[in-house]
Amino acid sequence: MQSRKIIIPVLFLLFITPYAFCQSEVFKPVINNLALYKKKKDLKYLGAAKKSIDSLFTTKADSSDLKKIVYRIVVNSSILYIDSLNTLKQPDILLDQTVKWMDKISLSKKINRFRDEMDFSNDCIANVYIRKGFAYMYTSDFSNAEKAFIKAQEYAPSFKQLNFYIAYSNNKLGNLKDAAKYYDNLISTDSTKAEYIETVSNIYKSIGDTAKALEALQKGRRRLPDDKLLLLDQANIYNNQKNYDALAPLLGTLLANYPNNADIAFVAANCYDHLGLYDKAEPLYLRAIDLNSAAYDPVLNLGVLYFKESLIKKGNDQQKYISQATQLLETANEISPNDARSLEVLQLVYEKTQNKNQLLNVTNKLKELNNQ
Repeated sequence: MQSRKIIIPVLFLLFITPYAFCQSEVFKPVINNLALYKKKKDLKYLGAAKKSIDSLFTTKADSSDLKKIVYRIVVNSSILYIDSLNTLKQPDILLDQTVKWMDKISLSKKINRFRDEMDFSNDCIANVYIRKGFAYMYTSDFSNAEKAFIKAQEYAPSFKQLNFYIAYSNNKLGNLKDAAKYYDNLISTDSTKAEYIETVSNIYKSIGDTAKALEALQKGRRRLPDDKLLLLDQANIYNNQKNYDALAPLLGTLLANYPNNADIAFVAANCYDHLGLYDKAEPLYLRAIDLNSAAYDPVLNLGVLYFKESLIKKGNDQQKYISQATQLLETANEISPNDARSLEVLQLVYEKTQNKNQLLNVTNKLKELNNQ
């Protein structure tokens, strides 16, 4: 079956929020420096904003001032996000400190007064963790990558793409059930991608949960009904299960999408054959043989189909079908002389046509194969 390559997207900006928070005199230097950075893109203004906000913390009471803490978080998260190379020489503990303050004040009943500021900071911190996650991923440290992406999800829970990053990391770590869980979250959204659906289907199949694989494909195809590979994946599962009643409704679209694929023509023919729809099976067996004359199964199956037809036909029609069956089954035996299936049906054909010499040859050949 064809498949897609899963590509890790490059880091991009989740959100861009202007520095336009409410101002008061004490915070004016902080806000002005943030605004100057936004205008001139010079990191020195972020450094100045940090010095301004840090200067406001001189007493124990300052450390409990919600507004001051919020603006310290805004400044710190801006630096952490923007200054990825740490040009401003901030201490390594800055991220942990900032996150600790964010988690603490998020419990305050008054925090909604600073919703814009906190949303902005959450977005910045989420991006920082995403960046760290990609850094770990590029060194194949998927364990730490997963942890970083999970942290990012705490601060940007609505960013659904994080489910992909976490799922991908778990998949690489061999945590297939966890990977499937996060992929499931992805395929439940309107913006799902076919590769997510295909991947979760493959994961479920690898852990032996075909029912879940089918559920994922069915859900995905409702959102992406024109995707050819998802259709093929679903059809493959039904075919492997021999669930021909479920497979049959897919065959028209499948054949239209893959008109020159010998394997799909054979799968469709075999399905119709098992459902007793011989008039639909015959031309598809012929198409499969025409597309790949060296394939054994289409030749064998069409020979068997003609033999079955000969058992219910009368007169000239019976003779026509038995003759066609004989020719095809002998051809199948030439293609794969050591496959007992064609010989077993040829036994029945030669018994019916009373061809004693050929019947003896086939019987001896079967004995040889069974004694090997």
